[in-house]
Amino acid sequence: MERTLIIGASGQIGKQVTQLMVNNGHVVNALVRDKTKLADIKADTLQIIEGDLEKDFSHAFTDCSNVIFVAGSGGNTGADKTLLIDLWAACKAADYAKAHKVKHFVMVSSIGADDPSQGSDKMQPYLVAKHMADEHLINSGLAYTILRPGTLTNDDALAGFTSERPKNKEDWVITRADVAQAIVYISTQIKPQNSTIIELFNGDKSLTQVVAA
Repeated sequence: MERTLIIGASGQIGKQVTQLMVNNGHVVNALVRDKTKLADIKADTLQIIEGDLEKDFSHAFTDCSNVIFVAGSGGNTGADKTLLIDLWAACKAADYAKAHKVKHFVMVSSIGADDPSQGSDKMQPYLVAKHMADEHLINSGLAYTILRPGTLTNDDALAGFTSERPKNKEDWVITRADVAQAIVYISTQIKPQNSTIIELFNGDKSLTQVVAA
């Protein structure tokens, strides 16, 4: 069975992805800075690996066919962590994945990463980091899916999606639980050779309608 590496496995979305993957019987390497943050997830198919994204974390890629990068510096950190995690660590992850001949790399990016200049002054450094990380992956030669979700909420999953930007900007939202479901679907159901970029919001369609397999 193929092994999937989840980078940022203890984050708000990453932990949900990890739980869903092992619930569905997938073999997972979960890369975290602190193992205790995943102590409540028990599964024979789960290997928890400690690593620091600001250093060399290439050891986590051993025997992995697929990679999910869902790490982020967080909203309360400064520009230094944005550069080190959202940009540099993401670029290193793509390089490590290529060296390990990974079949499919799923990158969780952000709405607005296509054109950071349109973001607010506060958001532009984050969007630039995401944009550059996306470009590095695109040019890496890896098969990839870049997921650009809208503004994230902590509401319960709605199980409804759209990849078309709603007319009203206030509707450019999606729950973290729905993003986690989408990541698992993309990682396990999408053909790796079909590299693509997908914007994702809550809507009225199913994942199978929104994400072409």
